[in-house]
Amino acid sequence: MLPFLPIFTLAQATPTPIPTPAPQVEIVQPQPVRILPGKLDSVPVFNSNSPEVVQTEGILLSTFPPNGKSTPSAHLNFPFKGRFDIFAHHIAKPATPEDLRTLYLGVMVYNPGLRSVKVDILQAASYLSQPDAPFIELPSFVENPTGTVYAGPGSRVMNDILRGQRQVEFPSQLVIPPKQSRMLLNLPIPVRTLEPPLNGRSTLMRLQSSGSVYVASLARYAPVDAQGNERPPTLAEWQTLLDKGELSGPRDRIPTPPNATTERIIYGRVAGVAQGSQWQAKLVDRPNARFLSIPASGQAFSYGLSTLPGGKLGTAQSQSARMRVRYPDTAYFAHGNYGVQYSLTLPLVNPTRNTQTVTLALQTPIKQDELQGGLRFLEPPSKQVFFRGTVQVRYTDDAGIPQSRYVHLVQRRGQQGEPLVTLKMPPSAQRLVQVDFLYPPDASPPQVLTVRTLE
Repeated sequence: MLPFLPIFTLAQATPTPIPTPAPQVEIVQPQPVRILPGKLDSVPVFNSNSPEVVQTEGILLSTFPPNGKSTPSAHLNFPFKGRFDIFAHHIAKPATPEDLRTLYLGVMVYNPGLRSVKVDILQAASYLSQPDAPFIELPSFVENPTGTVYAGPGSRVMNDILRGQRQVEFPSQLVIPPKQSRMLLNLPIPVRTLEPPLNGRSTLMRLQSSGSVYVASLARYAPVDAQGNERPPTLAEWQTLLDKGELSGPRDRIPTPPNATTERIIYGRVAGVAQGSQWQAKLVDRPNARFLSIPASGQAFSYGLSTLPGGKLGTAQSQSARMRVRYPDTAYFAHGNYGVQYSLTLPLVNPTRNTQTVTLALQTPIKQDELQGGLRFLEPPSKQVFFRGTVQVRYTDDAGIPQSRYVHLVQRRGQQGEPLVTLKMPPSAQRLVQVDFLYPPDASPPQVLTVRTLE
């Protein structure tokens, strides 16, 4: 209900002056940015994110062999075996205002072998933006001990997987007979009751297969029965779409080739198999060292997170996952590393003779390839949200008690961010800190993890 407003005559009405927004000030922090040690693992990721906005039925991503298919170029012929992930992030938006049919997202798995294959579903989550996880306004820093804090489906999905959960809608195991397919996912993206009619679904699954399988993600409008009621597509209907269909549309913008010299980079949306599900790193002073020395009093250093071409922050390091196979009009790398887990261990040590107060913070500096005097921030930050997701921090507090905290962060472009943890470290003290998060969809890289010693 709208609040009650007093009624004034024209003579009584006094225009309310519009406050002048505070000028935005650029803040340059001359701290070094270090290369993030470690690398992405070798786990293949079925990465279905193009087209992001789906308006025509068809194949989103298929790693099936092209043999016998009406559109051979839509099938990338890449089998999965052992550990692999499935990531899918798509939006339903009617091509015309009158077309309010429900779009279904299907993920099909096929066993080409002569024996049954077991696919263990280790963790899995899939959420709609409406009504499961709307993009609500949240404070920049909220404790999230039970996982009830999220903004957007990507934020909620990554939060579940970070905690090792599997949604009850998913079985623990899928058994696929020889030469047969099964649906791993067959879920709607409804728009009929929404204003505007726009909805999205984010999905992430961690899987273990006992044998080789092929995977396809497909988009199809709900069939209608004799009474005019929508129903989910059947396995046979999905199979026909896979065999006879073309790539779904509209196609996204064509990405800039990696060797291009143009100043503006179009990263493109991902449709293919990326390599890497997790980036594990031990942050220490130098290779083979045991500890990470805290900065001098009043100083700081940072490590780049999800750095990419045009946003390497002076490190010359791009962390974007490489593509094993991809469609020619989609991203050359999985820029942003959506769904990738960063697991960072910081064995801190205070090498000085004085007690020092140390903070760790996730930050979202202005994107730069080369640093211009240091990391650049804005005060106040821009309105655009560049990161929304949950971070897990484990450490021993100043009383010697182990702590494990989950914090949901919302960061805007240029935001310095609040400390995830503050430690008081006596001379020669050692303190282990572990930071884990999954890079969420709807975020914009890069970010940094900053270690700072207060004056």
